[in-house]
Amino acid sequence: MEMLIYLPILFFSVILHEFAHGFTAYKYGDDTAYLMGRLTFNPMAHIDLVGTIAVPMFCYFANIPMFGWAKPVPVNFMRLHNPKADTAKVSFAGPMSNLFLVILAALILKTAVAANLSIGILGSMLVYAIMINLILAIFNLIPLPPLDGSKILASFLPNRAAFKYMQLERYGMLLVIILLVSGIFSKIVMPIFNFVLRLIFAFIGVSYG
Repeated sequence: MEMLIYLPILFFSVILHEFAHGFTAYKYGDDTAYLMGRLTFNPMAHIDLVGTIAVPMFCYFANIPMFGWAKPVPVNFMRLHNPKADTAKVSFAGPMSNLFLVILAALILKTAVAANLSIGILGSMLVYAIMINLILAIFNLIPLPPLDGSKILASFLPNRAAFKYMQLERYGMLLVIILLVSGIFSKIVMPIFNFVLRLIFAFIGVSYG
């Protein structure tokens, strides 16, 4: 039953994340994603075998908060109006879309709790939406290539340092897998996740646990 709730929320969240990257790039001068048909909410255009299927299954069976990723939208950063500054905006757009969903779900849930409404499965969906999108935002902001946080950090580095730093991207998927299977992911992300989630639940007015 949990998987039937988790997966649709996860799919929508990672698709919105990638759409936000592509749409922001489009607004700042790069129409690559648009021309390749990636500015769409059609899941078939975004499904990634590892990030959308394998990693969520691993999270479920490893009993860690569900997260994953969709197929990255193509962005030609050199076509942006201001490549260095706009790269940070395009990269931050993805995690920001997830934080928007966290805030939206929390506000809806708080309103329901304040009104003493019994919302059943909808309440569970809102809680999962908060958890999934919070973990997506935190994870993607880690400054490790190819995650969004690395591109945000690189945009503030001198050009030479940024170039050397982003060369790590060729090992990116391997580094992400090592983070997951070694337990380093849990040690880095989970304390932040639990701290922020407690604050959100305190705002909503429900107990954390």
